[in-house]
Amino acid sequence: MKVNLIKSSFYNEQETKDNLCAFIQWAQQLSMSQYCKKFEEMFAVRQWRKYCVFLNSGSSANLILIQSLLNLGRLQKGDKVAFSSLTWATNTMPLIQLWLVPIPVDVQLTTFNVSLSSFKKVVETNNIKALFITNLLGWCDDSFWEIYNYCVENNIIILEDNCESMWTVFAGKKLGNYSLASTFSTFVWHHMSTIEWGMVCTDDSDLYDMLVMVRAHGRDRNMNPERQQIIRQKNCINGFYSKYTFYTLWYNLRPNEITWFLWCEQLQYLDWTIKIRNDNAKLFIAAINKNTDFYQLKIDHIDLFSNFAIPMICKSSEKFEYYLKKFEQAWVEIRPIVWWDITQQLFWKSVYWEHKQETNAKLIHEQGFYFGNSPEYTEEEINLLLSLLN
Repeated sequence: MKVNLIKSSFYNEQETKDNLCAFIQWAQQLSMSQYCKKFEEMFAVRQWRKYCVFLNSGSSANLILIQSLLNLGRLQKGDKVAFSSLTWATNTMPLIQLWLVPIPVDVQLTTFNVSLSSFKKVVETNNIKALFITNLLGWCDDSFWEIYNYCVENNIIILEDNCESMWTVFAGKKLGNYSLASTFSTFVWHHMSTIEWGMVCTDDSDLYDMLVMVRAHGRDRNMNPERQQIIRQKNCINGFYSKYTFYTLWYNLRPNEITWFLWCEQLQYLDWTIKIRNDNAKLFIAAINKNTDFYQLKIDHIDLFSNFAIPMICKSSEKFEYYLKKFEQAWVEIRPIVWWDITQQLFWKSVYWEHKQETNAKLIHEQGFYFGNSPEYTEEEINLLLSLLN
């Protein structure tokens, strides 16, 4: 028996594919149009935010967010932006590409996340303008409220990469809502699959307008009529050329109506699959915490744990090799925890420097891996995974 990270591209895959084929046949337009707009309104409501901007991937969501803040002047080239050192590269690359200075912040072994104490250490020696925090694999640190308040008190912009924690609830509030703006992904094996897709959510109307323009050639075409008139009058643009004016620095990161359809198909299962994953995760983490070969993990501060892969950190390199072999011999698909410690990656070393400090992120990099938490796992597969954790 082979246990993959995911068992299918979509939940209830065959029915979803059949319905998709039918949609393509009757849809009058497949490029970004009315249904994408409806989705944005719907997702904003489900996320408890005012605005949502729909994009072609979660990577694009991070890129467009940083570009928009630069366009608005809220960030300047050369500003120092702190980020979670245990993250995916697409959290860091926009900072490098857009001439900001990325400053890594170490994470906690119990939550895989930045804590207030680790962030304060970085702020003490750097003039930090923003924190781009990664809510990794459903987690946030139990000091997240304190981090948010600290950023507000010190005029530090806080942003959330929430691509791996869609609808995790902490202290009665969904992750992705502790910030100026947050990014999301529905890549093929995340909480729900639309193959590729991303979103940015915010309550800030000026940032929302900029995101809408940066997404599609810097034009005002997708803005509501009132906001269109304001920007046209401000820039003395009228008549024939108004639809073809590129107001600001931009990309083409538009989604399509096919992705909207896949979202609606999969949305009906999302609450159910998150519940299954939450229940399974509690079983797996309880088993990890009973085994003295692993570092303990903390989830009791989280109200609803929205997780799609289970990380484990071994207490020695020998134990790491032992469990790595044990899982591989059982035909369980495993991977490094996200993209490891970013400062140990070759692209980082080629641009900046090699971090030789002994950090938690580096320990997780060297002695950790994860296996899947698919909502389609059978009882037999769950029992196999539990047995491997003993």
